[in-house]
Amino acid sequence: MAKLQLAVVTAEGESFSGEVDMVVAPGEVGEFTVLPSHARLISTLAAGELRFDQGGESTSLALTGGFLEVANNRVTVLADAAERDDAIDLDRAETALARAQERVDSETGSANLERAMASLRRARVRVNLGRRRRDRR
Repeated sequence: MAKLQLAVVTAEGESFSGEVDMVVAPGEVGEFTVLPSHARLISTLAAGELRFDQGGESTSLALTGGFLEVANNRVTVLADAAERDDAIDLDRAETALARAQERVDSETGSANLERAMASLRRARVRVNLGRRRRDRR
């Protein structure tokens, strides 16, 4: 069966590189799936979960946004930040979520509110992914 070559890159370096069966990405207008032989594509990514399958095993990364390109069975993700679900410290993520919610509740200016809402979305992604990993154990 055909495979995809996936590379997830952040400013800190490469978060993942390897051969995968499929990729599910959080696009700005909704989640989408990339399978082998997918048409060329460039998309912006929202804060959300990037999932990929390798030989029946599923792996998830918390993304804080970025871009995705598909060409010739290669998927390249340029992410603002990417964190594997098994690296999420759930207590720390829940504390960050509470702080982000407090910021949203207290902001009045539209520019500050937008930044606070973006922070809240990123925190929710990390908490949801961390909780799901914990519950699978």
